[in-house]
Amino acid sequence: MYARESSHRSLVKALTFRALILTADSVIVYWITKKLDVALGVMIFSNLSSTILYLFHERIWNKVSWGRVKVTQQ
Repeated sequence: MYARESSHRSLVKALTFRALILTADSVIVYWITKKLDVALGVMIFSNLSSTILYLFHERIWNKVSWGRVKVTQQ
């Protein structure tokens, strides 16, 4: 039997990771451009699309058994 993540856990992981990246992206783009509207636009578009792609990536990898360790029931 392989341990699998629930869809809810994958979603929470994706959202918390995106929050971290969202902050980093915003600071970096603002630092480079010194324009808040550009930083916010890039941040919103980039992070929304990346979150969706990451979630699909997680769910696909959850179906792959390669690299998982079998869990024995006690």
